[in-house]
Amino acid sequence: MSKAKNQVEEQCQEFREMFDSLRGEVAKVIVGHGEIVDNVLICLFCGGHILLEGVPGLGKTLLVRTLSSALSLKFRRIQFTPDLMPADIIGTNIVMEDKATGKRQFEFQAGPIFGQIILADEINRATPKTQSAMLEAMQEHSVTSGGTIHKLDEPFIVLATQNPIEQEGTYPLPEAQLDRFLFKLIVPYSNREELATILDRTTTANEPKAEAVIDAGQIIAARDLVKRVAVAPHVQDYAIRLVLATHPEGEFACGMTNRFVRFGSSPRGVQALILAGKVRAMLDRRYHVSFADIVQSVLPALRHRVLLNFEGQAEGIANDDILGEILKETPKAMEQDVNVP
Repeated sequence: MSKAKNQVEEQCQEFREMFDSLRGEVAKVIVGHGEIVDNVLICLFCGGHILLEGVPGLGKTLLVRTLSSALSLKFRRIQFTPDLMPADIIGTNIVMEDKATGKRQFEFQAGPIFGQIILADEINRATPKTQSAMLEAMQEHSVTSGGTIHKLDEPFIVLATQNPIEQEGTYPLPEAQLDRFLFKLIVPYSNREELATILDRTTTANEPKAEAVIDAGQIIAARDLVKRVAVAPHVQDYAIRLVLATHPEGEFACGMTNRFVRFGSSPRGVQALILAGKVRAMLDRRYHVSFADIVQSVLPALRHRVLLNFEGQAEGIANDDILGEILKETPKAMEQDVNVP
C-alpha cells in the first residue's frame, strides 16, 4: 500500500514540477497576468479550451504564442475576419489529377484547424456561420468533410481571443460555441511596474524567448493523472448546487438569478469546476478536491455560461456579480452533510 502511495506522490510531484517549468517559460515573455497564466495552464491539463477576452494590445495573442513555444506541439494560427469562410478553417476537397493515368479524384486538403494548439485570433470578428465551423473540432476533436471524418492529433486545444462585444465589427459567439470553452478569462490592463518591465523586454536587444519543455506525451499522461484525483461526495454536491443555482426558478436559485438570468449553465459547467478543482488540489500538494478549489474556478468556468434576460441586459448586470451572489447564498454543506468531516 505504501508503495502505491509513494508512486502517487512521485507522480504528483512530477506534475507540479512540469506545471512550474511551463509557468516559468511563459513568465520569460509574459509580464504579470499570473492568475491568467495559471488558469490557462489549468485548462491545458484539464483538456479544455480557453476564451481570452480583452481590448487589443493586452498581450492575449502573445500569451498563446509563448505557450506554444513552451510546448512541443504543432501550432496553427487562424486570423478571424468577416470574410473568413468555414472551408478556410476546416479545409476542403479539391480535384487532383494523376499525371500517370490522367484520372481525376477528390483529395482532402487540410485547413489550419489540423494542429494541436490552435490560436483562434479575434474569433468574434467572423460571422456566426464561420464560428460554427469550430464546433465539431472543439467537441469531438475531429472534422467532417465530404462525409469523411478526419481525426485531429492529440492533445488538441483551442485558445481563442476576442475583443469586447462593444468593439466595432464584432459578432457575439453562439451560446453552443461558448459552452465548448472550459474557461473564459478576462485579461486586465497592466499596471505601472508591469508596463516598465514590458518596455525593458521589448525595446532592448535582449528580447526573451520561451523554450519547449513539455511534449504531447507528458500532457496526455498529466491529464490522465488529473482525472484520478479524488472528489468527496459533499464537495461534488457543492459544485452541482452552484451550477444549479444559475438556473432561474430552480431549487437553488438566488434572487439575482431569478430576476436577471434567462438560462443557466449546462452540465459542462460542473465538469469544468471539478476538473479545474483537481488540478488546483495537486498544485496545493493535496490528493482530494476541497471547497476552496471549487470556489476559485467559479468565475472563469461559469461566467460565459450564464445568459442574461432582457432586464439583466438593460440594467447592465455583470455575470460575475450574479455568480458572486450565488457563492454567498450557496452553503458549502447541506443539513444532511453536517457530520461529514
